[in-house]
Amino acid sequence: MKLYADRVPTATRQVITDLLILFWIYLWVRVALGIHDLVEKLAVPGAKLESAGSGIADNLADAGGKVGRVPVVGDQLTKPFTGAADAARSIAEAGHQQQELVDKLALILPLMAISLPLALVLFLWLPLRLRWIRRASVAVTVRDEPAGRDLLALRALASRPLGELTRLGPDIAQSWRNGDAAAVDALAELELRRLGLRPSRS
Repeated sequence: MKLYADRVPTATRQVITDLLILFWIYLWVRVALGIHDLVEKLAVPGAKLESAGSGIADNLADAGGKVGRVPVVGDQLTKPFTGAADAARSIAEAGHQQQELVDKLALILPLMAISLPLALVLFLWLPLRLRWIRRASVAVTVRDEPAGRDLLALRALASRPLGELTRLGPDIAQSWRNGDAAAVDALAELELRRLGLRPSRS
């Protein structure tokens, strides 16, 4: 796997990684939205319960009001309607509370589902990406300056694998110490390629 990664230019790997990260975020956003929609469906029975309870309560209250106008026994006949209307209002309130609970779950569960993937992106990938941007920015600033290229060459000597260095020549380190311009340029370009940058400005 490492051999394959070494054959892929750094800039290409950066673009592929960025696209994969964006796709990863997109997938989890879709998952979170799917969870939200699924949970919201649980509120439908509560809404129907609240609507039915309120409608029954209103009808019973209206019927009780009409019965209450009956002379002499009106007050006695009203009590059962009043009690039934109160019970219907309790049912409507239960339906309302169920909807409130579902609304909270529809907010909390998607956030829980997406929090871990986003945390991985924010705390693992993003710091690495920002560190690469800082290094690449510094390299862009110094790559066309003689002293800057010498620093890039030194960086390559200190960090690149021996196999890469020896491909530049068996005495590449000695050539750099002697101030050989070709050796300095070769080492600087090696470091620039590692950062996914062009060797020089076009």
